[in-house]
Amino acid sequence: MVMIRHEVIEKNVILLAVLTLVTVSIGGLVQIVPLFTIETTIERVEGVRPYSPLELAGRNIYLREGCYTCHSQQIRPFRDELERYGHYSLAAESMYDHPFQWGSKRTGPDLARVGGKYSNEWHYAHLVDPRSVVPESIMPPYGFLLRPLKFDGIADHLRALRAIGVPYTEEMIANARADLIAQANPDADATGLLARYPKAVQAAFDGNPSVVTEMDALIAYLQMLGTLVNFAEVTPEQLRQ
Repeated sequence: MVMIRHEVIEKNVILLAVLTLVTVSIGGLVQIVPLFTIETTIERVEGVRPYSPLELAGRNIYLREGCYTCHSQQIRPFRDELERYGHYSLAAESMYDHPFQWGSKRTGPDLARVGGKYSNEWHYAHLVDPRSVVPESIMPPYGFLLRPLKFDGIADHLRALRAIGVPYTEEMIANARADLIAQANPDADATGLLARYPKAVQAAFDGNPSVVTEMDALIAYLQMLGTLVNFAEVTPEQLRQ
């Protein structure tokens, strides 16, 4: 009897289309309607902040060079991923990303928790000659990133991001250029930088503090990934809020 009814549906294109639409609509409502009952789908966790000017410049280079095509920044809640990369990714970690770097394509490892995992010297060597530190790597060299970084428009970039919801303040925008230079020079006064961007790593990332390079910016971005949230303090109650 069931087979006869199923055959009737399969042979009637209009009926099949209507029933398919009804089924998809029900499934969509089940997923969408509950979202209207909560304030936000992003977890409330401490520590997440906007990118510092140097980190933001590094992220722009990361996107420009297509690094996202081989490296995702999304650790899934599966045992093998947790053991290899650490705590699964939270939406809050990408709340200021435009666009975010979640995805499923991995030619290389996931980078969501790469910050602090390797030294600046390791990143420098890896970018200049990947096979010098990872013999099996198929990543192309990026030694050309040692050229000076162009950052005259960094304050305007922060201002544009604020217009779409990133909470950069007037103080952050006014000090954007100074903060960028200070983060790439370990001898500079970083008091203001760290007040505005807690946990910002200050260093001559490529070993040369006299010139701010694209290499400095990219390594600064990589070194902050996954370092802002103290996952030992993240509770299930926070994630359900």
